[in-house]
Amino acid sequence: MLLEKLAGIEARYEELERMIADPANVSDYEKVAEYAQEKSELEALVTQARAYRAALDELEQAEALLNDPDMADLAREEADRLREDIPAMEDRIRRLLLPKDLRDSKNVIVEIRAGAGGDEAGLFAADLFRMYSRYAENHGWKTEVVSMHETGVGGYKEIVFEVRGRGAYSHLKFERGVHRVQRVPVTESQGRIHTSTATVAVLAEMDDVEVEINQADLRIDAYRSAGAGGQNVQKNETAIRITHLPTGIVVACQDERSQLQNKTRAMSILRAKLYDLEQERLREEQDTARRNQVGSGDRSEKIRTYNFPQNRVTDHRINISSHNLSGVLNGDLDDFINELATREETERLQAVGV
Repeated sequence: MLLEKLAGIEARYEELERMIADPANVSDYEKVAEYAQEKSELEALVTQARAYRAALDELEQAEALLNDPDMADLAREEADRLREDIPAMEDRIRRLLLPKDLRDSKNVIVEIRAGAGGDEAGLFAADLFRMYSRYAENHGWKTEVVSMHETGVGGYKEIVFEVRGRGAYSHLKFERGVHRVQRVPVTESQGRIHTSTATVAVLAEMDDVEVEINQADLRIDAYRSAGAGGQNVQKNETAIRITHLPTGIVVACQDERSQLQNKTRAMSILRAKLYDLEQERLREEQDTARRNQVGSGDRSEKIRTYNFPQNRVTDHRINISSHNLSGVLNGDLDDFINELATREETERLQAVGV
């Protein structure tokens, strides 16, 4: 089955080579660029496929020489090497065959909201924001706050921020869900441990051409953005609130200097939310059971617990704990995210069935 699939891919690759070289297509730059893009996407897979086919042929030839007294030792050594190499080649090919998630290379919009726990939940939301900011910094990505609603004690009722960098979504998509913290709040005089929560939503930033929005479906309101007081109070209505009437989704942006900038940023967030909503609908149609898998978008799922008394962070999806809580809150998330990515890839490989 694997060889049949690879044969079809190689045939398509060779067809693309012919079409790119065809003089009849030379003047059609868009068509040639489209062919070249598809060929580029297949190139790594075709290279691996050809090496795999060559290895199978070499193994067949080596096995045919096992009964030759003069060549048996050398043939056996070659056959053993190939039998060891071929499974690894098959594994690489299966990974290359996995369908690409077009969002994986996108910038992301992260929304953190305080859940149960009052002021302590808001403080935990601030901790999560710092954690993701430092994680982004460790990977060379840029963060920029879109909007925030502070609690007045150093926390956030809600904070929305953008993370810009290639591959940001492919890493941060595993963070969506409910995060739980167990610790003694600074306001607790009796030293009792409280449990608080915050929810994290991760959205891929989408381009205009990828999500079409009917302007008639929008209600756009302008209002004065909140200032720090005194001379900093905004006298103009620069803040923007956009309501998508068919879905009821509301997006507000107030941190930019002009109404146009806030509207542009709010539309970007709205596109991301609508795309995410459509992807969730498609997932549910395809297989209801998949809603419980990694990356399902089920924001009601408790995904991780941060336990301060035991200096432990536990990811409940993969049942892995770290006893370096301060390191995790400083952005050391790679152990969790890499394991979640590996599990997702394993599940997708099983689904491909090759």
